[in-house]
Amino acid sequence: MPTAAKLVAAILFALLAWFTSELIKPLFPEERDVGRFSEVNAVIGIFVGWRVAGSRARTTWANAVSYGLTATVALVFWALFLQSFGEMVRMSMNRRYDGPAQAVIGVFELMRDHGMLMLQAPIIITLLVGGVLAGLVTEFFGRRFR
Repeated sequence: MPTAAKLVAAILFALLAWFTSELIKPLFPEERDVGRFSEVNAVIGIFVGWRVAGSRARTTWANAVSYGLTATVALVFWALFLQSFGEMVRMSMNRRYDGPAQAVIGVFELMRDHGMLMLQAPIIITLLVGGVLAGLVTEFFGRRFR
């Protein structure tokens, strides 16, 4: 059932994903084509915001901080997984893996490598502060518009 809280959460987490992706892009090697990196992550943010944060609105303010951070962790996980999966598919089309088992392992290695790339103070602070603020704004809209 669509609610104002779900809509606001979807928009806010899409914005958080897009902005954070723009911070991450310069950290990739020069030869890497990032393509629609930010846009794909924003779409992931829409789904995470709607399903994780928006569905938990109308509780307490402390819970708003909690589900904001939970949605942020879910956003980072799914963005890492889907971006790494896409990269694995591109690499497998170039025959970089000897078999399907190596390709599956490659997804998790890429997730690890991309996750290590994200361990920068501006990115972590953006995700934490953005997740908390998005949770609080979602809670506000959940209470204000029933």
